Amino acid sequence: MSLKPSDLRKMSREEKLKKLGELRMELLRLRLQAEMGTLDNPGKLRTTRKNIARILTVLREEELKAPEK
Repeated sequence: MSLKPSDLRKMSREEKLKKLGELRMELLRLRLQAEMGTLDNPGKLRTTRKNIARILTVLREEELKAPEK
């Protein structure tokens, strides 16, 4: 399932970081399955990597919008 940037922007920073951690763990599991040859859906690797990139992009946008102290 692909995450939409608009949905990510509605989430709190903590929720995004939690989701990022979950996706990174899922990516690790998928890579291990691919290495062992038991991966059912190879497209899931790409989708997971893109979702991680989306979260990182939204976090960076928020960081740049924040006023400097």
